[in-house]
Amino acid sequence: MTSDEILDILEGMFPQAHCELLHQDPFQLLVAVVLSAQTTDAAVNQVTPALFAAYPDAFALANANVSDIERYIKRIGLYRSKARNIHALAESLVEQFDGQVPIGMKDLTSLAGVGRKTANVVRSVAFDIPAFAVDTHVARISKRLGLAKVQDDVETVESKCKRKIKRERWNRAHHLFIFFGRYYCTARNPHCEGCPFAAVCKKEKLEAYRKQHAQ
Repeated sequence: MTSDEILDILEGMFPQAHCELLHQDPFQLLVAVVLSAQTTDAAVNQVTPALFAAYPDAFALANANVSDIERYIKRIGLYRSKARNIHALAESLVEQFDGQVPIGMKDLTSLAGVGRKTANVVRSVAFDIPAFAVDTHVARISKRLGLAKVQDDVETVESKCKRKIKRERWNRAHHLFIFFGRYYCTARNPHCEGCPFAAVCKKEKLEAYRKQHAQ
């Protein structure tokens, strides 16, 4: 099954696929993605409205006390380190980029708490730059559908998917893979019966690899 065939099927299953993190501008998206590490988007969306009301831009967040930021996000995991990261991130935006979110990969990943995945999400969603962000859902789906090998790390998954998927479909593919992984092909108890990809699925091979390397 080609990548185009996979994406066409996923489009039929999830035509509404989109970034589920609430945001109104690139700054809010950047902060939300940083906060979403090892936490669900739903959990992040519960804390960001009040956070952004208090600190609507990089200047306001940079001038805040970390302890005050913590109070807004304490309901999500790793909130102390995330508060430090988004405060440092805001300071860097003010000092180096006039308070604006940069679009370059090197500039984005120079910011506290921002790795390649976060940078790709921001480039894709905020600036509509072709990018393919790989989170846990995307990595799992890419491997189960045979677009990457079970042993590939996230950067290898990204590289392989970008080779196999047409550039103009990278941004959309990211959201489709996330929705498929979040709502259908879940990590535990996926809906295998009736799955349109059952014939090509590498789920058992992936699970065997994980068990072998967990020992």
